Amino acid sequence: MKYYSLNRKAPNTTFEDAVVSGLAPDKGLYFPEQITALPDSFFETIEEKSNTEIAFEAIKQFIGDEIPESDLKTIIKETLSFDFPIVEFNKNLSSLELFHGPTMAFKDVGARFMARCLAYFNKYNSRNVTVLVATSGDTGGAVANGFLGVRGVDVVILYPSGKVSDIQEKQLTTLGQNITALEVDGVFDDCQDMVKQAFVDEELISNIQLTSANSINVARWLPQLLYFMFAYKQLQSNYKDIVFSVPSGNFGNVCAGMVAQKLGLPIKHFIASNNVNNVVTTYLKTNSYLPKPSVQTVSNAMDVGNPSNFVRIKELHNGNFEDLKKNLSSYSFTDAETRKGLSEIHKKYNYVADPHGAVGYLGAIKHLEKHQNDHVVFLETAHPTKFLNVVKDVIDIKVELPKQIKSVIDKKKVSIKISNYSDLKDYLIVKNS
Repeated sequence: MKYYSLNRKAPNTTFEDAVVSGLAPDKGLYFPEQITALPDSFFETIEEKSNTEIAFEAIKQFIGDEIPESDLKTIIKETLSFDFPIVEFNKNLSSLELFHGPTMAFKDVGARFMARCLAYFNKYNSRNVTVLVATSGDTGGAVANGFLGVRGVDVVILYPSGKVSDIQEKQLTTLGQNITALEVDGVFDDCQDMVKQAFVDEELISNIQLTSANSINVARWLPQLLYFMFAYKQLQSNYKDIVFSVPSGNFGNVCAGMVAQKLGLPIKHFIASNNVNNVVTTYLKTNSYLPKPSVQTVSNAMDVGNPSNFVRIKELHNGNFEDLKKNLSSYSFTDAETRKGLSEIHKKYNYVADPHGAVGYLGAIKHLEKHQNDHVVFLETAHPTKFLNVVKDVIDIKVELPKQIKSVIDKKKVSIKISNYSDLKDYLIVKNS
C-alpha cells in the first residue's frame, strides 16, 4: 500500500515511512492510495468472527507486506486486549463503550497499534525516534501508556495547562521512563500548532527523527475503523438502519468510521456531535470552513477549533459538498445542554456517561426526531470517572474508581512548563544533544 499527501506536493510513500514521518514533507496528511471493499460474505458472517480476525482482515490492506502476517496478527492481538461492549437502551438507541482499555479512553486502540508498529519498524534502527504529540485530554494518556518503555522511542506530550481533567493530567505526567509532559501556557490549538511547526522546521528535523502520535498519523487514525466493525457485529442481527453519533474533536474517529464504510460496512449515516467548538457544524450549514480559536468546555477532549482530520473526510467524498452532507450531519451543544444530557441519560436509563458521551447522546436524540426507524449508536469515548468533577456536579451518585484510575491518582505530577514554539524547540535540541 502506498500513501499520498493530501497537499499533493510530496512523493507517494510506504506505510512505514508514513508512520515514521507522521506528516508529509509538504505538511500534508497522508492518505491511502486506494481503499478496496471487503467481500459481502465478510459482513454476512461477521458474527462468527473474533475481533482479532475482523481486525486483521480489515486492516491488512493498509499495511500490505511491510509487516509479515504473523507479526501483524500479534500486534493486533496485543492491541485488542480488552472489550468493546454495546449497551442497548431501546430499539432506537445504544451506546458503544470504548473505555475498557488501560487509560479508559477510545484512543487506547490507536495508540497501542501505532506503538507496536513503530517498535517493529524501529527494531533495526540505531537512531532514536521522538514521538511528538499534542493532547486536549485523552490522547496524551493513551500515547504515554501505549509507548511506555518502547525501545528507541522517546515521547514528548504537549498539553494545555489547566484545560485537561485532573485524572487526564495524572495519566500523562506520572509515568516517567521515556515519557515527558510539556505543560503549555495556552489552548489545545496552540499545542497542535507547535507540533505541526516542529515537523516543518528544517533545522530541527535534520537533527532529530520526529513522528506524531496524534490522529494525523495513519497508524493512530486507521485502527479506529475497527470500533464500527465491532459495533456492527453486535447489532446487525437486530437492526438494519444503523447510524453512529460520534463525539467529535479532531474528527479522526468519524473519519475512520467512513473508511469502514468504504470497506463495505453498511453504515447508513454519521452524526458529528460537537460542543461549542462547532467549525464543522457551521460548515455543513454554509459550505464555508472557517477555523477559529478553541473554547474551553466540560467536554475538553473535543475543544478543537481547526480539526486536522476534516481534510481526510473531504477526500473520502472527493471534495463533493452535497455527497458529504448526505453522509454526515452535525449538531452543536452547549455545556448546559451537555449537563442536561448527562442527567437525562441517568434518569431514563440508569446509565452514567461522561461529558463526551453525553454530547454523542444529544446528537443521537436530535437525529431520531426526524428518523424514528433508525438505530443510533452513540460512542461513549471515556470512562465517567475521568471527569468526576463534571459528573458529580450533575448526578448525585458515588462512582467507584476503576483500577486503571487508582493506579495513577496518587502519583506525583511531573511536567515542564513552556510558553511558545521556541521553548519547545530548545527543549528538543537540548534533549537530543
